[in-house]
Amino acid sequence: MEFTGAAHDPMGNDRIGFEIGCTLNRKDWGITWNAPLEVGGVLAGDKVTLDIDVSAVKRSG
Repeated sequence: MEFTGAAHDPMGNDRIGFEIGCTLNRKDWGITWNAPLEVGGVLAGDKVTLDIDVSAVKRSG
């Protein structure tokens, strides 16, 4: 996880941001389905990359 900064938005709110990323093996979570392709190989790879961007706004009052 990486803190990407804090700022005031145009409406005067305090805002912070984070980026989160990881790579998972889908078979570790019991997701084993796949389908062969006509040109060779399979439809889904074992590794899944998750990239999440979070922007949080401070609640007033």
